[in-house]
Amino acid sequence: MLIMIAGPYRSGTVSDAERAGNLRLLNQAAYEIFRRGHIPIVGVNAALPLIDVVGEEHYDSIMMPMSLRLADRCDGVLRLGGDSAGADREVELIRKRGGQIFRDISEIPDATDRLPG
Repeated sequence: MLIMIAGPYRSGTVSDAERAGNLRLLNQAAYEIFRRGHIPIVGVNAALPLIDVVGEEHYDSIMMPMSLRLADRCDGVLRLGGDSAGADREVELIRKRGGQIFRDISEIPDATDRLPG
């Protein structure tokens, strides 16, 4: 499955260090999803390089649109804790399409037995 990891990145933060900590949590969950044999997607990881190229003033026009476009292609979503309107929008989009909603990494089935090699 293609599984989005949705959780706070910028919500409730005041520093770059806090945002980096949030991103680290998203990426740690992505690694666990990968270990289970799925493809993890973190929208922030797709959007930040574009924002870096064009400038922080384009954050709002890139971050959420990029994340929602990715969410629209995902089979499921892992919603990590913490307030985040953006993460809630990703979850709702995936839910409306009939995708699976996971609230804990332990709910995600193991697919490693289906991997080649």
